[in-house]
Amino acid sequence: MDRIEELLTRGVANITPNKEELKKVLASGKKLNIYLGIDPTSTRIHLGHGVILRKLNEFAKLGHNVTFLIGDYTALVGDTSDKNKERPVLTSEQIEQNFQTYKEQAQKILNFSKVKIRFNSEWLNKLDPKKIIQLCIQFSLNDFISRELIRNRLDAKTRVRLHELLYPALQGYDSYFLDTDAQIGGTDQTFNMQAGRTLQKNWRNKESYILATEFLTGTDGRKMSKSWGNAIWLDDNPIDMFAKVMGIKDDLIIQYFTLATRFSNEEIEKINMRLNSEGNPINIKKELARIIVAELYSEKDALDAEENFEKVVQKQETPEDIPIYQYIGSESIGIVDLLVKTKLTNSRTNAKRLIQQGGVSIDNDIINNDNRTIQVKNGQIIKVGKRKFVKIRINSSAPNS
Repeated sequence: MDRIEELLTRGVANITPNKEELKKVLASGKKLNIYLGIDPTSTRIHLGHGVILRKLNEFAKLGHNVTFLIGDYTALVGDTSDKNKERPVLTSEQIEQNFQTYKEQAQKILNFSKVKIRFNSEWLNKLDPKKIIQLCIQFSLNDFISRELIRNRLDAKTRVRLHELLYPALQGYDSYFLDTDAQIGGTDQTFNMQAGRTLQKNWRNKESYILATEFLTGTDGRKMSKSWGNAIWLDDNPIDMFAKVMGIKDDLIIQYFTLATRFSNEEIEKINMRLNSEGNPINIKKELARIIVAELYSEKDALDAEENFEKVVQKQETPEDIPIYQYIGSESIGIVDLLVKTKLTNSRTNAKRLIQQGGVSIDNDIINNDNRTIQVKNGQIIKVGKRKFVKIRINSSAPNS
C-alpha cells in the first residue's frame, strides 16, 4: 500500500466529496492547507484525539501546510455535535486554563516543528455584526434543527440556546479564513466541517475536502469521550495507561493497534493472524499496552508499567512504593468518608458503588458495608480496585498531603 493510499484509508471513516478526488490532488504534488481544530473545553487530550493528531502529523510529514487550531473563541459558544444537552458556558479564564497543557500533550504525537498553532479568536473576535449576518445568510436553520441530537432535544421540549446555531457557522469561518483545502475531524464533526466547504465554495468558488476519522472505542465500549469518563488520557501516567489498555475488550485489540499505534498495516495483519490462532490474547494485549506506553513515554516506562501490572494486578501483590497519606482527624471514621478524605475516590456516591462491588479492602480485609466505621491505625493499607493503594500515616500536626 502506497503512502497516500494508507493516509486516506487507515482510520478513515469517509472523505467528502470522495476519496479519489482528494487522492488525485495529493498525487499531483500540490501542497495543501490542512487544519484540525480542538476546543479547549477540558484540560486533557485523550487517545481518541490521538487518532486525528496522527492523521494530521502524516500530512505534515508529507510537507503540507498543517495548522493545529485552538478554538479559544468557539469554546465560548460550545459545540453540541456529540451531546444530547447544551454544554455549560465556559469563561475566558477557564478556556485559557484548559489550554495550558494542550501543546504539551499533543506534542507526544504531533511534531510542532512542522505544524503551526493558531487561535481562532485571532479572527473571530474581529467579526462585526454585518459580517456575522453575511456569514449566517450562507446557512439554513432547517439544516441545523434536522440534526438528530438537536431534533431529539426539541422533541423532548429541551431548550436549544440560540447561540448554539452559530457554532457550525463560526467553525466554517475558521476553514474559510485559513483557506483550507482539507479539514480533519471525527465523524461527529462532519456537519460542522461541511460549513467550511460551503463557505469555500460560496465565497471563493473553491473545492475543499473533509477527511472524517474513525472513533476509538473507550474503556466502557462507547466512543472515547472527555465527558463519559471512559478515556485513556495522553497525560495518564504510564502505570495507569498500561492498566487501562489491558482493561479494553479483546475484540478491540486490532482497532487499538490500527488507530492508537504507529505499527504498519503489515505488522497489524500479523497480529491479527496471531489473534486468530492463539487461544488467550493476553500476551498480545500486553504487547499493545507496552507499545502505546512506549510511543507516548519511553520503552523503560513501558517495561516498568508492565512489571507493575503483572505484580499488582495479575499476582495481586502489594506494590512497594505505595503513596503515603498523612492522616489527621478522629481515630474513628466512616469508610465512605475515609475513601473521599484519602482521595481514593472523588465522591461519596462513587465510594459507595466501589464498596458494594467489593472493590475496597483495608489490610486485605474486603469492606462490604458502606456504613462501616473504621478504626484508623498507623500503617494501614487501603486498596481500591486493582491498582489504587494508600498507606496511612497518622500525624497529629502535619497538614494532609
